Amino acid sequence: MTTRVLIVGAGPAGIRAAQTLCTAGLRPTIVDEGARAGGQIYRRQPEGFTRPLEVLYGSEAAKARALHETFDRLVASDEVDYVSRTSVVSLAAGQAQVLQDGKIRLVPFDRLVLATGAMDRVAPVAGWQSAGVYTLGAAQIALKAQGVALGAQIVLAGSGPLLTLVAWQLHKAGAKLAAVLDTSSLGTQMRGLPDMMARPGLVWRGARMRVGLGRLYHAGAQLERIETDAGGPVAFHWRDARGRAQSTSCDTVGLGWHLQAETHLADLAGIPFDYSTQWAQWLPHVDPMGRAGEGQYLAGDGVRILGADGAEIAGRLAATACLQDLNLPTLSPHKDMQARVRMERFAQGLSRAFPWPAKLVRATSDDTMICRCEGITAADLRVGSALGENEANRVKSLARVGMGRCQGRYCQLIGAELIAAKSGMSVEGAGRLRAQAPARPVPIGAYQIENDP
Repeated sequence: MTTRVLIVGAGPAGIRAAQTLCTAGLRPTIVDEGARAGGQIYRRQPEGFTRPLEVLYGSEAAKARALHETFDRLVASDEVDYVSRTSVVSLAAGQAQVLQDGKIRLVPFDRLVLATGAMDRVAPVAGWQSAGVYTLGAAQIALKAQGVALGAQIVLAGSGPLLTLVAWQLHKAGAKLAAVLDTSSLGTQMRGLPDMMARPGLVWRGARMRVGLGRLYHAGAQLERIETDAGGPVAFHWRDARGRAQSTSCDTVGLGWHLQAETHLADLAGIPFDYSTQWAQWLPHVDPMGRAGEGQYLAGDGVRILGADGAEIAGRLAATACLQDLNLPTLSPHKDMQARVRMERFAQGLSRAFPWPAKLVRATSDDTMICRCEGITAADLRVGSALGENEANRVKSLARVGMGRCQGRYCQLIGAELIAAKSGMSVEGAGRLRAQAPARPVPIGAYQIENDP
């Protein structure tokens, strides 16, 4: 019987993993939540849209085109079983529960490659629960997939390459940017530069974008609150690098502090985790090739935030590890392993230049919302922390943080910082919220399970 390989995710990592497996004669099944393959970074427009790739992806257009064409060829030649608009909601005993067309069905597998990508990492700012406040990723999706700017007067705030990229993309598309507020100071950013020069082309590209933003960009900003009315944001109150109070009128806000790995399915698969002080988040434990356990492989930003190029490399490495374990012929991974070292050095520089704003989070006022799904304030969590012996899952059961629709994806890191600050322990000591199935909200009526042959 042919080995059944399930790949979750059709971004750069998933596509390169599929291509590598197909080269060895396997026919993997690829389950993807997107309507079309490409992932977030190379998100494709709906059929019928005609904006050129150079407008959508800028300098990355050639890479996007190559990746899309590779995957389209695999699908056209029936070398892969591609299942789009479908979510994996649970994993157990060699089977994946997938939600497709409103129904749950079981997909068996012998080998599993998780290429789940990353998501926005956010920090709480008073007023961020208002309508009209989005993540940077949401603003980018609207622009890429629909050609829409989510507002007439936009303030972007946070830190990391995505902040500059989304600001530049909106600015180039003609959107009205009121301000770009980076919580990382120029001095902090410079400390990460030596390692970031492992990829000088990206550094200079980012610098050119920064220059193009001109006086819209402010480094070392101190964020205070988003002023809102019944219609959404009306002003963003902040202080500049010199501590001077500023108020910027706006009708839309985008927030984001780099990215965090999407690890829910990895947790459900029983993969162990380590706390990364570099990235201030829990990450799956894998070997250099992406092995995470018997028959389990991880690739891309779902295990390490290395960007699109790094994700392609990780996808090939994970698939190569799978082929090695199956005693199937494969090319040497040496070149990709060397390239990954360079990617990791660049990532270390990014983490130093654009750190997670722990001080901002720990200073969150009691009345600020931290769990938008459940309407939980910082005061609620601090009370729960005292009663829950400062352990994340006990605090969750008492304060309901992480029990909402996102299952802690947005509030877990915030909650851990507040627990650590309240107790005087490390963030790692506060623990990690355990993932629960289903990984996505599922209608009750969907559980009329159909088995795949």
